[in-house]
Amino acid sequence: MDVRRLRILRELADRGSVTAVAAALNFTPSAVSQQLKALSREAGLELTAPDGRGLRLTAAGRAVVDGAQEVLDALGRLEETTAGLREQPLGTVRVVFFPSAARLLLPGLLRRASAHPGLALSCRDLDLRPEEVPAAAADADVVVTHHDERLDPLRTGRLTVHPLLREPLDVALPPDHPLAHRAEVHLSDLVDADWISVAVGWPVDDVLNSLALVTGTVPRVVQRINDFSVTEELVAHGHGVALLPRYSTDHRDGARLALRPLAGVRAARLVRAVTRGAVTRPAVRLVLDELTGEATAVRAAG
Repeated sequence: MDVRRLRILRELADRGSVTAVAAALNFTPSAVSQQLKALSREAGLELTAPDGRGLRLTAAGRAVVDGAQEVLDALGRLEETTAGLREQPLGTVRVVFFPSAARLLLPGLLRRASAHPGLALSCRDLDLRPEEVPAAAADADVVVTHHDERLDPLRTGRLTVHPLLREPLDVALPPDHPLAHRAEVHLSDLVDADWISVAVGWPVDDVLNSLALVTGTVPRVVQRINDFSVTEELVAHGHGVALLPRYSTDHRDGARLALRPLAGVRAARLVRAVTRGAVTRPAVRLVLDELTGEATAVRAAG
């Protein structure tokens, strides 16, 4: 089977639509459809099926994608071998962070990367729902993402997950809040509180909802803000309470915010690096190693 067509099939699996594949590969949608039809003829199987105005993978298509990933990984290793023989530099590694992970890990990662001549990092921050991670991994070498520790939303075999950090989520209170003097708080203490959460379906909101199921306490969410720096300001000014990540929140030794652990429940997000398929490039492996080292340092300091 044609390797270029296998790549297109994988892109459809990760990006979800012919239009998105065409935009990513600088093809027309009709060209993408033609290549997929040709691949089906080569395989002697129906790999795609109509889905409204687009296409979806059939069960056979999903099976071929999983096998294609092994082929593409092997080609990637071969390309790295030939690049090494040509003594090419390490090159650029594209890394996507969710915003608070960029705040927490990116400065240290850039410092660590500067010790490796020939390694360049191209980084951006991007808020992602778990279902959006495969498409982001199609455009980047490494995607740093997070989710509620009670969930495992990344179950596709085409993604390789590299654990970085378990970051506890604490209750953020104004310093003058009646509960701020306590060493820890219970959700039941906050049954009448106004909560500031994130958009529905984002990881920290999932944590708040799962805690509600465990305790039977339904939080009253009055604002939904995805930018934690804004949430910090709202809490500091007394507009509500929030769940905020322990290591990446600016609480300035309690003068600005009081961060208190939740008693009786485990509340945390798992921070993980995700790559599409096996890691074949030495530069990407190096970045993953340095990311892991930075996450370890952050955890030790916290």
